[in-house]
Amino acid sequence: MWNTSVAPRKGKGVAPAAAPARPPAPAPAGKAAGGAADRAAGGAADSAADLTDPHKKDIAMQLVSSAENSSLDWKAQYTYVEDIGDGRGYTGGIVGFCSGTGDMLDLVQLYTQREPGNPLAAYLPALRKVNGSDSHAGLGSGFVSAWHTAASDPAFQQAQNDERDRVYFTPSVDRAKQDGLHALGQFSYYDAMVMHGPGTDPVSFGGIRATAMKHARTPAQGGDEKTYLNAFLDARKAAMLTEAAHDDTSRVDTEQRVFLAAGNLGLNPPLSWKTYGDPYTIAR
Repeated sequence: MWNTSVAPRKGKGVAPAAAPARPPAPAPAGKAAGGAADRAAGGAADSAADLTDPHKKDIAMQLVSSAENSSLDWKAQYTYVEDIGDGRGYTGGIVGFCSGTGDMLDLVQLYTQREPGNPLAAYLPALRKVNGSDSHAGLGSGFVSAWHTAASDPAFQQAQNDERDRVYFTPSVDRAKQDGLHALGQFSYYDAMVMHGPGTDPVSFGGIRATAMKHARTPAQGGDEKTYLNAFLDARKAAMLTEAAHDDTSRVDTEQRVFLAAGNLGLNPPLSWKTYGDPYTIAR
């Protein structure tokens, strides 16, 4: 991404940092052992789990989808693609990969490396040309149809998962762990990375974190976790308000702040929140 939607979808920062190396092949699809058993045994392990736990990661994806797509069904978003009028061209997929910001190009290149001749491969030259702009040149309705066709291909779904992890999820969660944050803070970093991009300018993830650290110490620095997360969310909200596409800050105000005010640093269900005024609940 870097993306904002029911009305909004999101916005990406300007100077992306280098992302981890892309995996050459799909990650195994197996489930982590013991997760269901831990939750069945009273939830003790789940309460302490970080966002890399499969159950917590699924919660994170549902939270993002509620803000990005007005739905908890994040897996239905593999097929999503449209121009939302935010100046970033087409936005598509599970984290809003954009034709104007480079991550959609990276996604289709990865998919084509793994599945040459896929429905989107023919649009790679056009994606390279429109990168950095909101242009649809060489794309249009044919591209949208090809995206919808590709979305039913498990290889394209896996490519979306892998690029989400490489560019957004893994860097943000790793950074949050280094800062001493539990699952809620890890999610706050991830959600900010998805919307604002992995850059260092004031309205990208790195700049938002830097602003927060001017006002509060991270737990790794000996600071209080709730105090720091409030400072981070303050900085995040200020960054959102610099763009008209992000002037609805409910994903901060009536989602993440709700969990923080309740002291739910572990991001443990049940969770209830609102985005754009719509109520959502994750029961378990």
